[in-house]
Amino acid sequence: MNLIKVDEAIYKNLLEQYLQVQDDQYLEKAKRMSVSFVNRNIYPEEIVRIHMDAIDQIYQNEHMEYKVSMQFLLEALIAYRKGHEEYRELKEESQELKAEMEVAASMQQTLLTHDIPNVSGLDIGAITVPYKQLNGDYFHFVQGEGETLGVAIADVIGKGVPAALSMSMIKYALDSYHDEIMTPSAILRYLNRVVERNVASNMFITMFYGQYFPETSIFRFASAGHEPGFHYQADKGKFEEIHAQGLVLGVVKHTYYTQYDLELKSGDYIVLLTDGVTECLRSGRFITREEVMEVIEKYAHLPAQEQVNQVYLHFYELDDFELKDDFTLLIIKKNV
Repeated sequence: MNLIKVDEAIYKNLLEQYLQVQDDQYLEKAKRMSVSFVNRNIYPEEIVRIHMDAIDQIYQNEHMEYKVSMQFLLEALIAYRKGHEEYRELKEESQELKAEMEVAASMQQTLLTHDIPNVSGLDIGAITVPYKQLNGDYFHFVQGEGETLGVAIADVIGKGVPAALSMSMIKYALDSYHDEIMTPSAILRYLNRVVERNVASNMFITMFYGQYFPETSIFRFASAGHEPGFHYQADKGKFEEIHAQGLVLGVVKHTYYTQYDLELKSGDYIVLLTDGVTECLRSGRFITREEVMEVIEKYAHLPAQEQVNQVYLHFYELDDFELKDDFTLLIIKKNV
């Protein structure tokens, strides 16, 4: 006699005695059997089948409606088990994916280091806050000869792992670029070819690249479809939008990017940002660029790093604030 037959006989005997005297000792023994079934990986529908067989032997052909109802329960339990197994598999896959995302986010944080250089005559602040674990925004500073400062800020049109991988590619492409030909227009042309060759056709990258020349106080820049920045003019006490036109990276193989110049005077500063800053929600509406500028100006008396931190905290601490995209803000001040 195999084990399942033994189970059937024991169960039938316990059920029959319980129905006769309704003594809880038989119920407790049945509970212990259930624990044994769990340990042996016997499914609930098999227990229902054993119960049905026991009822058949005890009552023969009586209580047909009850037997039909048990058959109904059996079919429902079979469907339940299949659904539960699928749910368990999905949960395990979700946990594995979450662990992989945590590893990817940690690797991205290590790879995309955000060291802020110490440049004579400048005060620099930067903050980037990912919407989720992986960041689709990127910024990078490059110090050239004669304390020339290069600054890049980019945003992948997309999220998740593909966006993070694209940002890593941009970083290493920039690191491999030669300083002697590092002009904003040339850099964007070079990166456009890299993106066009290596990134999926449905994914694009916006980027702004600028250079500051301390000997002339000139800030030279070019843009690949990136969110316009701002130039705060201290002598006029107002912001001017930084106008720069250019296609996003990866659209057309051969693209030329126009360079522009502006002069930074004492007390002036440059504001660079991604669209995640102006796509934050407050009371169900997007924060306007004018609101962002007002908050930036409110904290202008602070050092640049404290200024960008306070701008983010200002919005984050609003009760109705909601981040909808990666938030990246850079400020480059010319010291008084």
